[in-house]
Amino acid sequence: MRCPECGVDDDKVVDSRPTPDGAAIRRRRECRVCGTRFTTFERVELPELNVHKRSGAVTPFSRQKVLDGMARAAKGRVSQEDLERAAARVEQSLRAGGARAVTSEQVGLKVLAQLHELDDVAYVRFASVYKDFQGPEDFEEALLTLRKDAPPKAPDRV
Repeated sequence: MRCPECGVDDDKVVDSRPTPDGAAIRRRRECRVCGTRFTTFERVELPELNVHKRSGAVTPFSRQKVLDGMARAAKGRVSQEDLERAAARVEQSLRAGGARAVTSEQVGLKVLAQLHELDDVAYVRFASVYKDFQGPEDFEEALLTLRKDAPPKAPDRV
């Protein structure tokens, strides 16, 4: 690894630990020549996963795009760390089958499943865009689905 300060390829690893999502190793390095400390990340390079969109276009899968969409839906409701873990689970489940290509519908359904576990309001917000809600009846149908999936409430004691 070249030092960003002096450009010399002679450093030592001072500290090494996994990132919170476990997808990379964070290494603190120190240049043996000038003493500059810098951070590097080591990640496994996975085969490219392509997304076939409804328009027919094919684009590389982007966890960041998934995370951005989830963050917009969950704005102010779910922590960034929880969203990052959920986006990682979406990617992991898409790659689990070993496929090199998925449809945008598969991605959307995985995102909906993760948001359903995290926050009902974020789920409905995402569903309203993803499923292209046209009126109140679409929201009612989504809410009905949420109510069916919710555990029964304990009866009030008097």
